[in-house]
Amino acid sequence: MATHTSRRSFLKQAGVMSAAAAASSALIPTPGAIAAPAAAALPAAPGGAPKKAVLIGMLPKELPYQERFALAREVGFEGMEVNTIESPAEAEAIAKAAQAAKLPIHSVMNSEHWRSPLSSSDAAVVDKSVKGMLTSIANAKLLGADTVLLVPAVVDPKTSYQDAWTRSHKVITERLLPEAEKQGIVIGIEEVWNKFLLSPLEMNAYVDSFKSKYVQAYFDVGNIVFYAYPQDWIRTLGPRIRKVHLKDFKLVQNKGTFSWVNLGEGNIDWPEVRKALHDIGYDGFMTTEIRGGDKAYLTDVVARLDRFLAGQPPVTPAPPSA
Repeated sequence: MATHTSRRSFLKQAGVMSAAAAASSALIPTPGAIAAPAAAALPAAPGGAPKKAVLIGMLPKELPYQERFALAREVGFEGMEVNTIESPAEAEAIAKAAQAAKLPIHSVMNSEHWRSPLSSSDAAVVDKSVKGMLTSIANAKLLGADTVLLVPAVVDPKTSYQDAWTRSHKVITERLLPEAEKQGIVIGIEEVWNKFLLSPLEMNAYVDSFKSKYVQAYFDVGNIVFYAYPQDWIRTLGPRIRKVHLKDFKLVQNKGTFSWVNLGEGNIDWPEVRKALHDIGYDGFMTTEIRGGDKAYLTDVVARLDRFLAGQPPVTPAPPSA
């Protein structure tokens, strides 16, 4: 009972409890009350086939931009995600090269949120974070992207969970969301080992608390494998998911080791993830966020994506040895 009271108090301070019944039930894991508020508050997502995209850093860096992007298109990628671009001249060059290669840029991955968290108690750090995010929004507008990925807060020894929520919520509401709405760019909230928004129910409450279609979820299939199942997160977040990152994660519990691996070589149940994306009708971009390589490597990545989209494991199982 004490836990229930503290959570309600926490959400009031975060600005979520203006829709008290829906938000509180979203954070209290009573089985009969989890799905109903989301279904009532949000429209059903459209059905369709997700689109294959690549993170710009996976492409051969020795090639000029237009050749990199043409290669991505040739091997079968349908879109691309870029990181924050500080130089206006470089942003223009990337925009022109992507257009020439007919490879649309669908998203910008903000680069400043880890170095300078929005949840910091230092105003100068927050200012730097805001500047980085505004640059990312401007990049997205120039490049024709519709979303900027944002890790909204970092819980650390100096920043409590409640402080991370209230500080980041205030900064996003007052200093980022007005510009995002003005430019028509969605802020995609991602969970990525930042000790914040550790369940899909809390992610739902946080995203919904902004009451804006310009704040949604950016879901990474690999980021939550340590403590949850991506297919569960997908079904719980539902139509809040604006974009998806794809990477695999291999955890060897008896040895205490883990590593990021290529699609189909880790612990993720990819057919179940595909079913979950189908269940919510997701048809947006899925961006591979794994190590890069040459044409042969990228061709293999696309083949794995195609098998995944067909509901199969990304890697064809090896035949049994004789």
